[in-house]
Amino acid sequence: MDTILPVLIAIITGSALLVLIMILRSLSGKRKGGRASGAVRRKDRAVIIRESTKRLTHDPHNINALQQLADLYFDEQNWGKAFPLYDSLYELSLVHPEINIQKDALRQGMCALKINKLDEAGKGLFSAHKLLPNDFDTNFYLGLFLYQKKDYDKAIACLRKAHAIRPDMTNVNRPLGFSYYKSQHYKESLPYLRRVLDESPEDKETLFSLASAMEEAGFGDKALKVFVHLRPDPDFGAQSCLSAGLIHERSKQYQQAVQDYEIGLKLENVPSELQTTLRYRLAGSYISMNNIGKGLYYLKQIQNTTPNYKDVAALVQRYQELNSNSNLQTYLMAGTSDFVALCRKFVEAYYPNAIVKIEDISVAPESIEILCSVESSRWEDTELFRFYRNTGAVGELYVRDFHSKLRDIKGDRGFCVTAGTYTDEAHKYVEGRPIDLIEKNMLVSVLKKIDMLG
Repeated sequence: MDTILPVLIAIITGSALLVLIMILRSLSGKRKGGRASGAVRRKDRAVIIRESTKRLTHDPHNINALQQLADLYFDEQNWGKAFPLYDSLYELSLVHPEINIQKDALRQGMCALKINKLDEAGKGLFSAHKLLPNDFDTNFYLGLFLYQKKDYDKAIACLRKAHAIRPDMTNVNRPLGFSYYKSQHYKESLPYLRRVLDESPEDKETLFSLASAMEEAGFGDKALKVFVHLRPDPDFGAQSCLSAGLIHERSKQYQQAVQDYEIGLKLENVPSELQTTLRYRLAGSYISMNNIGKGLYYLKQIQNTTPNYKDVAALVQRYQELNSNSNLQTYLMAGTSDFVALCRKFVEAYYPNAIVKIEDISVAPESIEILCSVESSRWEDTELFRFYRNTGAVGELYVRDFHSKLRDIKGDRGFCVTAGTYTDEAHKYVEGRPIDLIEKNMLVSVLKKIDMLG
C-alpha cells in the first residue's frame, strides 16, 4: 500500500501537466491563427485592389474586376468609391447578362442615395424594384428616395410594404412617419412618430412633428403639453412658442399666449420671419386683453422692420386712434355692460338741452337698441337708437330692418349709429324717411362731448 500511493500521485501529477501543456499549445495556435487570419484579410484586400485596378487600367469594362472592387468597397461602406463601380456595372448589364442586375441595380441606388446623388439613385432603385418588388431593401431604399424627392404618397406605399415585409426593422418608422406627416395625413403619422421617439427620446424634430400632428388630428391638449416642453429648445423652441400661443389664443387664454410669444422672442437665432409672426400674434393678444399700448408697441416694431407685413399699417392707424380715445375704445372693445352704459351716455349727450328718459334697452348679438322719450321746451318725441360695433360698411338691409322696427313701435325718429360707414344704398334708402345715419366721425364727436361732460 505504501508503494502504490506515491505511484498514483506521480501519475495524477503527470496527467495534469500534460493537459496544461496541450491547453497552452492550443491557445498559442489560436493567437497565431488570429494574427495570420488578419494578415491574410489585409493581404487579400490589397491584392483585390491592386489586381482589379490593374485589370481596369487595361480594360475599364472588365466585369470581374468591377464586381470585386465594387463589392469590397460596399462591404466597407465606402459609398463614394463603390457608387461609380456599380454605376458602370448597371450600364454594362444591357450587354453583359452575367451581371447580377438585381443586386447591382439596388446597390447602385443605395450608394447614390448615401452620397446624396438623388438623380442617379432613381434609375437603379426603380430597376431593382421592378425586378424584386417584394424585397425589403428595394422597397425601403426606394421609399427613402421618394421621401427625399418629396413624393410622399409614393414613398408611403413603398415604406408600408417594407414594414409589412420586415416589421422588426425599426429604421422604417421615421421616414414612414414623416411621409405621412408631410403629406398632411396627420392621424396616420402618429403611431410611427411615437415608435421613433421610443427608440430615440431626444429626437426633438420628431417630438415637434408629433405635437404638430396631434394638434392637427384634434388632440390639442396633448399637443400643447409638448409645445410648452419644447419652448426653451434652441432649434424648435420659437416655432413651439408660436404653436402653443395659437392654441392658447383659440381658447381665449390671452395671458398664457402672451407668455408663449414673449419666450419665443427671447430665444437666440430666431429667423426674422418667425420673429415678425411672433410679434404680430403678441400684439393681437395684448389688444385682445385691451392693453392697446402694448399691442401698438409690437405693431410699430413690425412696421419698422417689415413695413408691408399683412395689415399692420391699418392696425397701427386704428389702434393709435383708440389709444387716444378711451370712449371709442370702450365702444369697440369693452364688455357688453360697459358698452351699454356708454350708449346710454351717448343718447343723453346727443340732446344736451332736453330731458331724455330711457324707456327700454335690448341687446342683440350684433347691436343694441335704446328706446327713449325726448322732451324739450318746444317738442316731444319717441326715438329709437340702434348701435353697431362694427367698423366696416353697414348695408341697406340692416337699415331696412331698423326702419321696420321703428314703424312697429310707432317711433317718431330713429338713429343708426356705427363706428364705420354706411353704403350708398343705405344712404339712398333713408332719404325721405325719419332715420339719421350716424357714421364714425359723428360718433367720435359725440364721444368726445361725453368726455367733456365728465
